[in-house]
Amino acid sequence: MRSKKTTLVPILGDQLSLQIASLNGADPAATIVLMMEVADETTYVRHHRRKIAYILSAMRHHAEALREAGWTVDYVTLDDPESTGSFTGEVARAIGRHDPARIIVTEAGEWRVAGMLDAWETLFGLPVEIRADDRFLASHAEFEAWAEGRKQLRMEYFYREMRRRTGLLMDGDKPEGGEWNYDADNRKPAKADLLMPRPLSFAPDAITTEVLAMVAARFGEHPGSLDAFDFATTREGALKQQRHFLKHALPRFGDYQDAMLTDQPFLWHAVLSPYINSGLLDPVDLCRAVEAEYAAGRVPLNCAEGFIRQIIGWREYMRGIYWREGPEYVERNFLDARRDLPGFYWTGETDMHCLSQAIGQTLDHAYAHHIQRLMVTGNFALLIGADPKQVHEWYLEVYADAYEWVELPNTLGMSQFADGGLLGSKPYAASGAYINRMSDYCGHCRYDVKQRVGENACPFNALYWDFLVRNADKLDRNPRLAMPYRNWAKMKPADRDATLAQAKEFLARLDG
Repeated sequence: MRSKKTTLVPILGDQLSLQIASLNGADPAATIVLMMEVADETTYVRHHRRKIAYILSAMRHHAEALREAGWTVDYVTLDDPESTGSFTGEVARAIGRHDPARIIVTEAGEWRVAGMLDAWETLFGLPVEIRADDRFLASHAEFEAWAEGRKQLRMEYFYREMRRRTGLLMDGDKPEGGEWNYDADNRKPAKADLLMPRPLSFAPDAITTEVLAMVAARFGEHPGSLDAFDFATTREGALKQQRHFLKHALPRFGDYQDAMLTDQPFLWHAVLSPYINSGLLDPVDLCRAVEAEYAAGRVPLNCAEGFIRQIIGWREYMRGIYWREGPEYVERNFLDARRDLPGFYWTGETDMHCLSQAIGQTLDHAYAHHIQRLMVTGNFALLIGADPKQVHEWYLEVYADAYEWVELPNTLGMSQFADGGLLGSKPYAASGAYINRMSDYCGHCRYDVKQRVGENACPFNALYWDFLVRNADKLDRNPRLAMPYRNWAKMKPADRDATLAQAKEFLARLDG
């Protein structure tokens, strides 16, 4: 047993950085690092088995990296027969083992866990220091100060503040190239390309193989496949993936970041978000590496800016929204959507090819890129009136990069418009025409994307108009929806009736 000068530092599964705030300034000789695999965190939703395996393997590898760096690590595995199954229970057991004088911990990423940390000082009778997570650019107070007094919280203006703060892609006090945003250049459809890059694959080592066996045995009822598991599970592996992306995919990432192709789950995307969100990669360091590629002339400005915007714009902005709006945000349902999410979201078994592709690769890889999430699975859920809380829980379950602080605002606010426009200026609702424009999915589908009614009509088409009509009392005054409502009003009454009947019949079959 150590002296009462010992400090206990719990490290959570999304804090896998050697530079984590709770270790800053700590004396390795007087510190116990506590890492815990707990049942509560694997089952509060039915996480994708690949996601569980990635996080647990990355945690075990990180424990080894901490030991190599000179830290003493007390590691509790998921199958420890003495485990209490919760963070609080495991901290209590660790206090019994080590008799620490104090606890230092980096703030939690989610409201659910933050409540646990806040209770520790009273519960254990020890000083507990909760440090800000300095892996993010904007603190909670800084985001609150930015948002104060604004009627609408638009990411674009927050993003400009982050550009100024970091100096990324800045020319003095002006944006590089004269524009803040090159999104208009980044909406090109892609064609199948034999030279299309693929992310690196990492063969499971002994630690990962052990984790995969445990996850297969323990989480057989959870969604997703463990076959051909190839995530990097160390910082070194994550950095290799980062370098591979910078060299091979970033130069065309911007142009094709919205594109979708059959049987091509990755295209020119980075697939780095699981490593960023768990702590293996530093987001600002990654953005500076992207900026360096642009400065060296190897990457066009639209590609560099589009990627950096996702990191210091959307990612930081979503975290700010999550913590500002509070734990009740998850209950918002502006459109009063109550339909259960269809069962094929857990199987991929549907003859709508776009959904089959997006869901199928999600189950296989615990990954889909942002347009597949927003404009295929999210768009369909929005159009049918799926319960936004169910939609949120599905996204939280199935993606390896999904943590509630980033996933919930993206899903509930941006995708499902359940916050009534706090985050987005209009619902991201679209007919099949959008999917046809940005993908080759429709050419492989049994439905005809050009038909609105009839046995072979693309379901998205009638559902789009039904969505607008069903929610007209809440949406028809939205200026960004004025044109589609005018187009609906111009339709012949018989065409409108046939469209709504088509949607009603489809929804009845879906419910059945």
